[in-house]
Amino acid sequence: MERSDAGEGAGLLKPGRGRRRAEDVRNATLTTAAELLLAEGVQGLTFSKVAARAGVSKMTLYKWWPSPGALAFDAYYDTFKDTLAFPDTGDIRRDLTTQLRSFVELLNRNGSVIAGIIGAAQGDSDLAEALSTHYVTQRRRLAVERLTRAREAGQIREGVDLETIVDQLWGAAYHRLLMPAQPLTTDFTDQLIANLFQGLAPESPHAVT
Repeated sequence: MERSDAGEGAGLLKPGRGRRRAEDVRNATLTTAAELLLAEGVQGLTFSKVAARAGVSKMTLYKWWPSPGALAFDAYYDTFKDTLAFPDTGDIRRDLTTQLRSFVELLNRNGSVIAGIIGAAQGDSDLAEALSTHYVTQRRRLAVERLTRAREAGQIREGVDLETIVDQLWGAAYHRLLMPAQPLTTDFTDQLIANLFQGLAPESPHAVT
């Protein structure tokens, strides 16, 4: 299930007899959880609210998610996974610009929700584990894989630490989200990338300009 937005009331299960498909139950749960998350933040998302609005049992929620925080994370990721995808056009600078702009636009639309998830993870070990295992680690891997292909294509010079590039770009965006002394804009991301490529572009005819 891939959505760019959580539709109001979409995916709710109707009461009735008979066994419902697990996929339908899960979809209804994630849709409802996403609606609550975007409307009320991670602190407003409870199993009781989700169960009542989605037409599922709390027992089912406890079976599939260890905490409301873990459900909140799954709802966030399921809703925005297309936005967070990494493009590969063969031009690493263009692809980084596209991805980082998309990411910053997401932060500007739903920054309080994302900041709430990060904050809640500090006191919710189940959410922290889900965030680390299913989001942070996977996102870093995808970014490094894309940067590795760019290096193999001669667009990034040898010897550059690719993990550090991830921290420089996405870490800077998170820093402005969580410590907002300066605005989080696409002009900012473009300048980040311009500064980055001054240091990592190879000195060859293949250099990225």
